[in-house]
Amino acid sequence: MLTASLAPLDEIITIAELTRDPYPIYQRLRREAPVLRVKSVGRTFLTKAADTKYVKDNPVLFSSDDPNTPMKRAFLAHTLMRKDHDEHRTERMAMMPALMPKTIESVWAPLYAKMAAAYLDRLPRGEVVDLFPALAGPLAARILAHAMGLPDASDEEMQRWSQTLIDGAGNFGWTPGPFDATDIANAEMDICIRANAERVRVEPDSSALSFMVNAKNPIPESQMIANVKIAIGGGINEPRDALLTILYGLLTNRDQLDAVRAGGKWRSAFEEGVRWVAPIQASSRLVTEDTEIRGYLIPKGDTVMTIQASANRDEDAFEDGENYNGLRDPNPHQAFGNGPHHCAGAHLSRRTVGAILLPMLFERFPNMTLLDPASVRWHGFGFRGPLNLPLLLQ
Repeated sequence: MLTASLAPLDEIITIAELTRDPYPIYQRLRREAPVLRVKSVGRTFLTKAADTKYVKDNPVLFSSDDPNTPMKRAFLAHTLMRKDHDEHRTERMAMMPALMPKTIESVWAPLYAKMAAAYLDRLPRGEVVDLFPALAGPLAARILAHAMGLPDASDEEMQRWSQTLIDGAGNFGWTPGPFDATDIANAEMDICIRANAERVRVEPDSSALSFMVNAKNPIPESQMIANVKIAIGGGINEPRDALLTILYGLLTNRDQLDAVRAGGKWRSAFEEGVRWVAPIQASSRLVTEDTEIRGYLIPKGDTVMTIQASANRDEDAFEDGENYNGLRDPNPHQAFGNGPHHCAGAHLSRRTVGAILLPMLFERFPNMTLLDPASVRWHGFGFRGPLNLPLLLQ
């Protein structure tokens, strides 16, 4: 029987502070209280890289099936993100043929390159343009719509659905407004997904929906729909925010940009962007048995929150982790998670944003400039990224 005491309880940290700028808080917690119960969030924060990795690598002791998360209410479904073991594996593998490297190279990379060129053609040269609405958001939405099997969903619809689901899944204060919005979005997505399921049943393609619908032993329709929604919820903000973060990092460190361009180190610049500001900042896990972390009792039924945003800047893992370094090597970040729930779209993001879009963007606009870095607004606790990125394109 474990006799350790509970972790200290914090009653000061607010969700608003974490949303505005969590990094000074995480830096302090890593130093003073790496295991901390945070009352406002109702979770035990884990802010050290070793602890977050330990939890993610142990799904038997730390279950994804957390009944206290707002995700189920937001999605009106029990998605694969909140499942473990065989149940999780079965649903994940139903989608994975669409996201395997072979499919990415043969189908999605060529399509993305074509779409990226078209979206870049729309950008005016010699003007200040906010790349969030003009490029990063719409392009991420377009490739995801095709990869998931919803090509008729507009860029605007995909982005609105995604942000609505993010707001609902991150509604740890359980306020009603975000859930009212997700109810509307869920009804719209249900119609779109069901219509496209009928389409790919007649004309199969390489999309996730097509692979699921036409499988020899298909998963239930309700789960196909739920898991397409999961991809919409996380598959736009990750590449969108990664692109904007990388551009901010490179354009505020011109010497690094010169070195990245000279050496073709786009993959390094990409990995550093998702490390520096992880698009998905935190994840919840339900504790299935009494255990200890750093000498503190973590009781059965508690919910721990792995703060990968903090783990990615942990002084024990990264030198000068608070700053962007586009040439960082090695870079053992946890932005895409680890263990069974490692991000299914990681390969797609690396290939499209890192290998295709970044060099293409700098080829088109080799002298683009971020005129006022202080004007860039960052936002988010569970999910985080820039809300704008106004660049002079030249």
